[in-house]
Amino acid sequence: MAKKSAASSRKKFLSDQRAALLEMKDKLLAEIESEAKAEREANKDEGMDTYDLASEERDREINFILSDRERAKSQQIEDALARINEGNYGECESCGLEIADERLRVMPFTRLCRDCQQDQEREARSQRRTDDGRNVYRKIGSTDADEESA
Repeated sequence: MAKKSAASSRKKFLSDQRAALLEMKDKLLAEIESEAKAEREANKDEGMDTYDLASEERDREINFILSDRERAKSQQIEDALARINEGNYGECESCGLEIADERLRVMPFTRLCRDCQQDQEREARSQRRTDDGRNVYRKIGSTDADEESA
C-alpha cells in the first residue's frame, strides 16, 4: 500500500511540475511578445535626435542580451518538460541521485542536485581565479606569442 501511495504522490508531483513549467513558459513567451511589440511601436517614431538614437541603440543591445537569456530559459523549460516525458525528471545529470523535491519546486528546470551545483560553481570560481591570476604577471603590451618565445 505504501508503494502505491508513493507512486501516486510522485505522479501528482510531476503533474504539478509540468503545470508550473508550462505556466513559466507561457509567461516567458508573453513577455517576449510584449517586448517585441514595444520595440515595433518604438521603431515607428521618426525625427529622433542623436541622443535618442544612441539611447535606443543601447536599449536594443540590452534587449538582445535579455532575449538571449529568455531563449536560454525557454530551452531549459523545454528540456525539463522532455525529461518529465522521458521519465528521468528530478535525476541529477552529474551524480545520478534524485534531486530534492524542494529544489525542483523552486527551480523546476534544474538539472543538478544542490551538492553538484555547488561543486560546479566552486569549480567555475576557481577557474576564473586561475585565469585572472595567469594574466596578472603579463608584461604590458605583450602577447601570447611574445611570452611563448621567452
